[in-house]
Amino acid sequence: MLNNEFIIKKIGQYFLHTLFWFGVLLFYTYFFGYGSTDIRYVLSFSLFLMPITIATTYVSIYKLIPDYLITKRYFLFALYSIYTLIISGYLIVVSIFFGLIYLSNFKYDEMPPISKSLLFVMIGVYLVCILVSAIKLLKLNLKQVEKTSKLETKILEAQLKLKEQELSYLKMQIHPHFLFNTLNTMYGFALKKSDKTPELIIKLSNLLDYILYQVDKPFVPFTEEIDHIRDYIALEQMRFNETLNIELEIDVFADNTKIAPMVLLPFVENSFKHGKIIDGALNIEISICCEGDMITFNIKNTASKTESQGNGIGLDNIKKRLEFLYANNYELTIDNSENFYEVNLKLNTTESFAK
Repeated sequence: MLNNEFIIKKIGQYFLHTLFWFGVLLFYTYFFGYGSTDIRYVLSFSLFLMPITIATTYVSIYKLIPDYLITKRYFLFALYSIYTLIISGYLIVVSIFFGLIYLSNFKYDEMPPISKSLLFVMIGVYLVCILVSAIKLLKLNLKQVEKTSKLETKILEAQLKLKEQELSYLKMQIHPHFLFNTLNTMYGFALKKSDKTPELIIKLSNLLDYILYQVDKPFVPFTEEIDHIRDYIALEQMRFNETLNIELEIDVFADNTKIAPMVLLPFVENSFKHGKIIDGALNIEISICCEGDMITFNIKNTASKTESQGNGIGLDNIKKRLEFLYANNYELTIDNSENFYEVNLKLNTTESFAK
């Protein structure tokens, strides 16, 4: 099957080449026959020039251009081009003498005007050669562009797969980290045999569904992330009771904004996990604003500077995910002062790896 396709392709190429050179023969007959009615002379002269033109052209497109010009061996390209010009020029002179001696019987005045001019004959031959060489260069350039494009596509696909694998690895680390904390909360309520345990189980069920299933999606509606932040805060309010003072301010002016799941929630989780109860209370202030594709997130909690919040797996991973998902489209600043730990995140969701 492959051999048949190869044979058919070669036959097609030979046919096209034959058709082209037949067109060149017609061009020569018209060009060199200008001002003359001796068709026999013009046709014979044109036929004599054809091998010279074909040889010069094929040397150029199959040897000089691919072996020396494309490979940037410019000195050899110039050297062999000069050799080709000298040999072809000599043969063109021979063709004129052929016309003078054998076609016109040394009757110079009876020769067609253009065929006896060395300059015009050389223009005719090299015009064809230059035209074919230009087409060859264009084809090689297009082929190289296509090859480069395919290579770039393969590189981008490889980078994309690598990022997807790294993101999957980070998500796998977030799952047990978050799950461990939420199950600890549930365990505490079970020990107390609290009446709020059913409500806790429902909210915990929603959170577990989110972290185990929704997080595998490339992106989710921003309102879903907000809803699960509310559920998590409600769980922690049950656990902390009166030792928690929390201020939550949410302003969402766009319903169609999407975000990678579990981007904001780990920051909220860390504020509870690493927050410090000072003067009998853990103080947390959360501000979330979404206008169009721009999300502004701020969270501040009481903390001890000696106990850093930046060393946990969850926070390290969320920083890596931000870099993968929103490279050059986010600003993250963390301020660990004497009594407060504050996170500021600005996120542009217009362009992201997830999308």
